[in-house]
Amino acid sequence: MVRMPDDLRPSADDSRWAAVLARDPAPACGPFLYAVTTQGVFCRPGCPSRPPLRRNTRFFADVGAAEAAGFRPCKRCDPKGERAAIHAAAIRAACDLIEASETIPSLAVLADRVGYARHHFLRLFRDITGVTPRSYAESVRARRLSAALASGARVADAVAEAGFGSESRVYEDSARVLGMTPGSARRGGAGEVIRVALAESALGPLMVGATEAGVCFIGFGEDEAGLRGDVMQRFPKARIEDAPEELAETVRQVVAFVAEPKAALDLPLDLRGTAFQKRVWDALRAIPLGETRTYSGLAAEIGEPRATRAVARACAQNKVSLAVPCHRVVGKDGDLTGYRWGVERKRALLAGEKAGRGRG
Repeated sequence: MVRMPDDLRPSADDSRWAAVLARDPAPACGPFLYAVTTQGVFCRPGCPSRPPLRRNTRFFADVGAAEAAGFRPCKRCDPKGERAAIHAAAIRAACDLIEASETIPSLAVLADRVGYARHHFLRLFRDITGVTPRSYAESVRARRLSAALASGARVADAVAEAGFGSESRVYEDSARVLGMTPGSARRGGAGEVIRVALAESALGPLMVGATEAGVCFIGFGEDEAGLRGDVMQRFPKARIEDAPEELAETVRQVVAFVAEPKAALDLPLDLRGTAFQKRVWDALRAIPLGETRTYSGLAAEIGEPRATRAVARACAQNKVSLAVPCHRVVGKDGDLTGYRWGVERKRALLAGEKAGRGRG
Protein backbone atom coordinates (compact mmCIF):
# COMPACT_ATOMS: atom_id res chain seq x y z
CA MET A 1 0.00 0.00 0.00
CA VAL A 2 1.33 3.43 -0.95
CA ARG A 3 1.53 5.75 2.03
CA MET A 4 0.68 9.40 1.42
CA PRO A 5 3.33 11.79 2.73
CA ASP A 6 2.18 13.62 5.85
CA ASP A 7 2.59 17.02 4.20
CA LEU A 8 0.10 16.02 1.47
CA ARG A 9 -2.63 14.80 3.80
CA PRO A 10 -5.57 17.14 4.36
CA SER A 11 -5.43 18.88 7.73
CA ALA A 12 -8.34 18.99 10.18
CA ASP A 13 -9.00 22.59 9.14
CA ASP A 14 -9.06 21.59 5.47
CA SER A 15 -11.79 19.05 6.24
CA ARG A 16 -13.71 21.63 8.24
CA TRP A 17 -13.44 24.19 5.45
CA ALA A 18 -14.78 21.63 2.98
CA ALA A 19 -17.73 21.04 5.33
CA VAL A 20 -18.40 24.80 5.51
CA LEU A 21 -18.45 25.09 1.72
CA ALA A 22 -20.80 22.07 1.50
CA ARG A 23 -22.99 23.44 4.32
CA ASP A 24 -22.77 19.98 5.88
CA PRO A 25 -24.68 19.98 9.21
CA ALA A 26 -23.09 16.69 10.34
CA PRO A 27 -19.57 16.60 8.88
CA ALA A 28 -17.49 13.44 8.93
CA CYS A 29 -14.66 15.33 10.61
CA GLY A 30 -16.79 15.76 13.72
CA PRO A 31 -18.63 18.70 15.32
CA PHE A 32 -17.09 22.16 15.19
CA LEU A 33 -17.97 25.84 14.79
CA TYR A 34 -16.47 28.40 12.47
CA ALA A 35 -16.10 32.14 13.01
CA VAL A 36 -15.92 34.96 10.48
CA THR A 37 -13.37 37.55 11.60
CA THR A 38 -14.81 40.34 9.44
CA GLN A 39 -18.28 39.96 10.95
CA GLY A 40 -17.44 38.91 14.49
CA VAL A 41 -19.88 35.98 14.50
CA PHE A 42 -19.57 32.21 14.81
CA CYS A 43 -21.74 29.66 13.00
CA ARG A 44 -22.57 26.01 12.59
CA PRO A 45 -21.06 24.36 9.50
CA GLY A 46 -24.55 24.02 8.01
CA CYS A 47 -25.30 27.76 8.27
CA PRO A 48 -27.33 28.98 5.25
CA SER A 49 -25.36 32.25 5.09
CA ARG A 50 -22.99 32.80 2.18
CA PRO A 51 -19.62 31.13 2.97
CA PRO A 52 -16.89 33.55 4.07
CA LEU A 53 -13.45 33.84 2.52
CA ARG A 54 -11.06 31.20 3.77
CA ARG A 55 -8.60 33.80 5.09
CA ASN A 56 -11.36 35.31 7.26
CA THR A 57 -12.36 32.00 8.81
CA ARG A 58 -11.35 30.50 12.16
CA PHE A 59 -12.43 27.16 13.61
CA PHE A 60 -13.44 26.32 17.18
CA ALA A 61 -14.32 23.12 19.00
CA ASP A 62 -17.29 24.53 20.92
CA VAL A 63 -19.34 27.59 21.84
CA GLY A 64 -17.18 28.41 24.87
CA ALA A 65 -14.01 28.63 22.81
CA ALA A 66 -15.66 30.83 20.16
CA GLU A 67 -17.10 33.22 22.75
CA ALA A 68 -13.82 33.35 24.66
CA ALA A 69 -12.19 34.55 21.43
CA GLY A 70 -14.67 37.42 21.26
CA PHE A 71 -17.20 36.13 18.71
CA ARG A 72 -21.00 36.31 19.08
CA PRO A 73 -23.51 33.66 17.87
CA CYS A 74 -24.98 33.93 14.37
CA LYS A 75 -28.68 34.83 14.32
CA ARG A 76 -29.41 32.63 11.29
CA CYS A 77 -28.03 29.24 12.30
CA ASP A 78 -28.42 29.74 16.09
CA PRO A 79 -25.24 27.83 17.13
CA LYS A 80 -26.11 28.07 20.84
CA GLY A 81 -29.60 26.67 20.27
CA GLU A 82 -31.22 29.54 22.16
CA ARG A 83 -33.76 30.40 19.48
CA ALA A 84 -34.52 26.72 18.94
CA ALA A 85 -35.28 26.36 22.66
CA ILE A 86 -37.65 29.34 22.52
CA HIS A 87 -39.42 27.88 19.49
CA ALA A 88 -39.70 24.47 21.12
CA ALA A 89 -41.23 26.03 24.26
CA ALA A 90 -43.76 27.92 22.11
CA ILE A 91 -44.82 24.77 20.27
CA ARG A 92 -45.11 22.89 23.58
CA ALA A 93 -47.46 25.63 24.79
CA ALA A 94 -49.54 25.26 21.62
CA CYS A 95 -49.69 21.49 22.09
CA ASP A 96 -50.78 22.00 25.70
CA LEU A 97 -53.60 24.25 24.49
CA ILE A 98 -54.70 21.61 21.98
CA GLU A 99 -54.65 18.93 24.69
CA ALA A 100 -56.72 21.09 27.04
CA SER A 101 -59.32 22.17 24.47
CA GLU A 102 -62.60 20.31 23.99
CA THR A 103 -62.68 21.27 20.31
CA ILE A 104 -59.88 21.83 17.80
CA PRO A 105 -58.46 25.37 18.23
CA SER A 106 -58.10 27.39 15.04
CA LEU A 107 -54.69 28.17 13.57
CA ALA A 108 -55.24 31.85 14.42
CA VAL A 109 -55.95 31.08 18.09
CA LEU A 110 -52.87 28.87 18.41
CA ALA A 111 -50.58 31.36 16.69
CA ASP A 112 -51.87 34.24 18.82
CA ARG A 113 -51.39 32.18 21.97
CA VAL A 114 -47.65 31.79 21.35
CA GLY A 115 -47.13 35.17 19.69
CA TYR A 116 -46.19 34.21 16.13
CA ALA A 117 -47.59 35.08 12.72
CA ARG A 118 -49.77 32.25 11.39
CA HIS A 119 -47.52 31.17 8.51
CA HIS A 120 -44.43 31.26 10.76
CA PHE A 121 -46.21 29.31 13.52
CA LEU A 122 -47.42 26.69 11.02
CA ARG A 123 -43.89 26.16 9.68
CA LEU A 124 -42.42 25.88 13.18
CA PHE A 125 -45.12 23.45 14.30
CA ARG A 126 -44.48 21.20 11.30
CA ASP A 127 -40.71 21.34 11.73
CA ILE A 128 -40.84 20.46 15.43
CA THR A 129 -43.70 17.95 15.61
CA GLY A 130 -43.63 16.55 12.07
CA VAL A 131 -47.36 17.17 11.56
CA THR A 132 -49.72 20.13 11.15
CA PRO A 133 -51.60 21.55 14.17
CA ARG A 134 -54.82 20.05 12.83
CA SER A 135 -53.28 16.61 12.41
CA TYR A 136 -51.90 16.82 15.95
CA ALA A 137 -55.32 17.84 17.26
CA GLU A 138 -57.01 14.99 15.39
CA SER A 139 -54.57 12.51 16.94
CA VAL A 140 -55.45 13.92 20.38
CA ARG A 141 -59.17 13.40 19.67
CA ALA A 142 -58.51 9.87 18.45
CA ARG A 143 -56.52 9.10 21.60
CA ARG A 144 -59.34 10.42 23.78
CA LEU A 145 -61.88 8.40 21.85
CA SER A 146 -59.80 5.24 22.08
CA ALA A 147 -59.33 5.66 25.84
CA ALA A 148 -63.04 6.31 26.40
CA LEU A 149 -64.06 3.28 24.36
CA ALA A 150 -61.51 1.09 26.13
CA SER A 151 -63.01 2.13 29.48
CA GLY A 152 -66.38 0.82 28.32
CA ALA A 153 -68.14 4.12 27.60
CA ARG A 154 -71.06 4.07 25.17
CA VAL A 155 -69.98 4.97 21.64
CA ALA A 156 -72.17 8.09 21.57
CA ASP A 157 -70.79 9.31 24.91
CA ALA A 158 -67.19 8.55 23.95
CA VAL A 159 -67.57 10.40 20.63
CA ALA A 160 -68.96 13.46 22.40
CA GLU A 161 -66.31 13.42 25.14
CA ALA A 162 -63.51 13.18 22.56
CA GLY A 163 -64.74 16.32 20.79
CA PHE A 164 -66.17 14.82 17.61
CA GLY A 165 -69.26 16.53 16.25
CA SER A 166 -71.19 13.35 15.52
CA GLU A 167 -70.94 9.57 15.45
CA SER A 168 -71.36 9.55 11.67
CA ARG A 169 -68.07 11.41 11.17
CA VAL A 170 -66.23 8.79 13.20
CA TYR A 171 -67.86 5.82 11.44
CA GLU A 172 -67.29 7.36 7.99
CA ASP A 173 -63.56 7.55 8.63
CA SER A 174 -63.09 4.91 11.31
CA ALA A 175 -60.05 3.36 9.60
CA ARG A 176 -58.16 6.64 9.76
CA VAL A 177 -59.33 7.62 13.25
CA LEU A 178 -59.03 4.31 15.11
CA GLY A 179 -57.88 1.66 12.66
CA MET A 180 -61.18 -0.16 13.32
CA THR A 181 -64.83 0.64 13.96
CA PRO A 182 -65.71 2.30 17.31
CA GLY A 183 -67.68 -0.80 18.27
CA SER A 184 -64.65 -3.04 17.80
CA ALA A 185 -62.47 -0.68 19.82
CA ARG A 186 -65.06 -0.54 22.62
CA ARG A 187 -65.28 -4.30 22.78
CA GLY A 188 -61.49 -4.52 23.14
CA GLY A 189 -61.44 -7.66 21.06
CA ALA A 190 -64.34 -9.28 22.91
CA GLY A 191 -65.53 -12.27 20.92
CA GLU A 192 -62.30 -12.40 18.94
CA VAL A 193 -59.86 -15.29 19.16
CA ILE A 194 -56.13 -14.78 18.89
CA ARG A 195 -54.17 -17.97 18.44
CA VAL A 196 -50.62 -17.93 19.75
CA ALA A 197 -47.54 -20.13 19.61
CA LEU A 198 -44.26 -19.82 21.48
CA ALA A 199 -40.86 -20.87 20.16
CA GLU A 200 -37.16 -20.43 20.83
CA SER A 201 -35.20 -18.44 18.27
CA ALA A 202 -31.64 -17.28 17.78
CA LEU A 203 -32.71 -14.03 19.50
CA GLY A 204 -34.51 -15.61 22.45
CA PRO A 205 -38.16 -16.49 23.13
CA LEU A 206 -40.46 -15.60 20.25
CA MET A 207 -44.24 -15.51 20.08
CA VAL A 208 -46.53 -15.41 17.04
CA GLY A 209 -50.17 -14.38 17.31
CA ALA A 210 -52.81 -14.63 14.58
CA THR A 211 -56.47 -13.90 14.01
CA GLU A 212 -58.62 -15.42 11.28
CA ALA A 213 -57.42 -12.61 8.99
CA GLY A 214 -53.70 -13.20 9.50
CA VAL A 215 -50.69 -12.69 11.75
CA CYS A 216 -51.30 -9.81 14.18
CA PHE A 217 -48.24 -10.19 16.42
CA ILE A 218 -44.62 -11.27 16.15
CA GLY A 219 -42.47 -10.32 19.09
CA PHE A 220 -39.50 -11.24 21.22
CA GLY A 221 -39.32 -11.29 25.01
CA GLU A 222 -37.62 -12.69 28.03
CA ASP A 223 -40.47 -14.98 29.07
CA GLU A 224 -43.86 -16.27 27.97
CA ALA A 225 -45.85 -14.11 30.40
CA GLY A 226 -44.37 -10.90 29.02
CA LEU A 227 -45.09 -11.95 25.45
CA ARG A 228 -48.70 -12.85 26.25
CA GLY A 229 -49.06 -9.42 27.84
CA ASP A 230 -47.88 -7.81 24.61
CA VAL A 231 -50.40 -9.80 22.59
CA MET A 232 -53.27 -8.79 24.87
CA GLN A 233 -52.32 -5.11 25.00
CA ARG A 234 -54.19 -4.25 21.80
CA PHE A 235 -57.22 -6.46 22.48
CA PRO A 236 -57.49 -6.94 26.26
CA LYS A 237 -60.82 -8.77 26.03
CA ALA A 238 -59.90 -11.17 23.25
CA ARG A 239 -59.65 -14.87 23.98
CA ILE A 240 -56.07 -16.11 23.71
CA GLU A 241 -55.70 -19.72 22.62
CA ASP A 242 -52.51 -21.77 22.37
CA ALA A 243 -52.26 -23.16 18.85
CA PRO A 244 -48.75 -24.54 18.33
CA GLU A 245 -49.85 -27.03 15.67
CA GLU A 246 -51.99 -24.61 13.65
CA LEU A 247 -49.22 -22.01 13.63
CA ALA A 248 -46.34 -24.46 13.24
CA GLU A 249 -45.53 -23.48 9.65
CA THR A 250 -45.71 -19.75 10.37
CA VAL A 251 -43.47 -20.16 13.41
CA ARG A 252 -41.04 -22.26 11.37
CA GLN A 253 -40.74 -19.49 8.76
CA VAL A 254 -40.16 -16.82 11.40
CA VAL A 255 -37.56 -18.83 13.32
CA ALA A 256 -35.74 -19.70 10.08
CA PHE A 257 -35.69 -16.05 9.05
CA VAL A 258 -34.16 -15.02 12.37
CA ALA A 259 -31.50 -17.71 12.06
CA GLU A 260 -30.58 -17.02 8.43
CA PRO A 261 -32.50 -14.27 6.60
CA LYS A 262 -32.46 -14.88 2.84
CA ALA A 263 -35.63 -13.21 1.55
CA ALA A 264 -38.54 -11.09 2.72
CA LEU A 265 -40.74 -12.71 5.36
CA ASP A 266 -44.01 -12.93 3.43
CA LEU A 267 -46.94 -13.82 5.67
CA PRO A 268 -50.69 -13.03 5.63
CA LEU A 269 -51.01 -10.12 8.06
CA ASP A 270 -53.82 -8.58 10.09
CA LEU A 271 -52.55 -4.99 10.44
CA ARG A 272 -54.83 -2.61 12.30
CA GLY A 273 -53.84 1.02 12.38
CA THR A 274 -54.67 4.44 11.06
CA ALA A 275 -54.24 5.26 7.39
CA PHE A 276 -50.97 7.05 8.13
CA GLN A 277 -49.62 4.13 10.15
CA LYS A 278 -50.47 1.71 7.35
CA ARG A 279 -48.63 3.91 4.84
CA VAL A 280 -45.54 3.79 7.05
CA TRP A 281 -45.84 0.03 7.53
CA ASP A 282 -46.20 -0.52 3.79
CA ALA A 283 -43.05 1.55 3.24
CA LEU A 284 -41.21 -0.53 5.83
CA ARG A 285 -42.18 -3.73 4.01
CA ALA A 286 -40.76 -2.25 0.79
CA ILE A 287 -37.25 -1.78 2.24
CA PRO A 288 -35.06 -4.48 0.63
CA LEU A 289 -33.32 -7.10 2.74
CA GLY A 290 -29.96 -5.87 3.99
CA GLU A 291 -30.76 -2.17 3.51
CA THR A 292 -31.74 0.54 5.98
CA ARG A 293 -33.53 3.87 5.84
CA THR A 294 -33.48 6.88 8.13
CA TYR A 295 -36.69 8.12 9.72
CA SER A 296 -36.47 11.33 7.69
CA GLY A 297 -35.77 9.32 4.52
CA LEU A 298 -38.79 7.11 5.14
CA ALA A 299 -40.94 10.20 5.73
CA ALA A 300 -39.81 11.58 2.37
CA GLU A 301 -40.56 8.27 0.63
CA ILE A 302 -44.21 8.38 1.72
CA GLY A 303 -44.51 12.00 0.60
CA GLU A 304 -44.47 13.48 4.12
CA PRO A 305 -40.94 14.93 4.47
CA ARG A 306 -41.88 16.93 7.58
CA ALA A 307 -43.44 13.97 9.40
CA THR A 308 -40.24 12.40 10.73
CA ARG A 309 -41.49 12.18 14.31
CA ALA A 310 -44.86 10.81 13.23
CA VAL A 311 -43.07 8.14 11.18
CA ALA A 312 -40.96 7.21 14.22
CA ARG A 313 -44.14 6.83 16.31
CA ALA A 314 -45.73 4.62 13.65
CA CYS A 315 -42.62 2.42 13.66
CA ALA A 316 -42.80 2.13 17.45
CA GLN A 317 -46.46 1.09 17.26
CA ASN A 318 -45.76 -1.80 14.89
CA LYS A 319 -46.71 -5.10 16.54
CA VAL A 320 -45.53 -7.41 13.76
CA SER A 321 -41.74 -7.38 13.88
CA LEU A 322 -39.75 -8.92 11.02
CA ALA A 323 -42.80 -9.07 8.70
CA VAL A 324 -43.05 -5.26 9.03
CA PRO A 325 -39.30 -4.64 9.46
CA CYS A 326 -39.14 -1.49 11.58
CA HIS A 327 -35.64 -2.61 12.63
CA ARG A 328 -34.44 -1.42 9.20
CA VAL A 329 -34.93 2.22 10.18
CA VAL A 330 -32.01 3.98 11.86
CA GLY A 331 -31.13 7.48 13.06
CA LYS A 332 -29.69 10.11 10.75
CA ASP A 333 -26.16 9.38 11.92
CA GLY A 334 -26.63 5.62 11.61
CA ASP A 335 -27.41 5.21 15.31
CA LEU A 336 -29.69 2.23 15.99
CA THR A 337 -31.86 4.32 18.38
CA GLY A 338 -34.64 2.54 20.23
CA TYR A 339 -36.27 -0.73 19.27
CA ARG A 340 -39.33 -2.26 20.90
CA TRP A 341 -37.58 -5.61 21.34
CA GLY A 342 -34.13 -4.29 22.29
CA VAL A 343 -31.28 -2.55 20.47
CA GLU A 344 -29.07 -5.64 20.65
CA ARG A 345 -31.70 -7.65 18.78
CA LYS A 346 -31.92 -4.85 16.22
CA ARG A 347 -28.15 -4.93 15.73
CA ALA A 348 -28.19 -8.71 15.34
CA LEU A 349 -31.08 -8.61 12.84
CA LEU A 350 -29.36 -6.00 10.66
CA ALA A 351 -26.07 -7.89 10.74
CA GLY A 352 -27.83 -11.13 9.80
CA GLU A 353 -29.75 -9.47 6.95
CA LYS A 354 -26.61 -7.84 5.56
CA ALA A 355 -24.88 -11.23 5.55
CA GLY A 356 -27.98 -12.85 4.03
CA ARG A 357 -28.01 -10.35 1.20
CA GLY A 358 -24.37 -11.17 0.51
CA ARG A 359 -25.18 -14.85 0.29
CA GLY A 360 -28.07 -14.11 -2.07
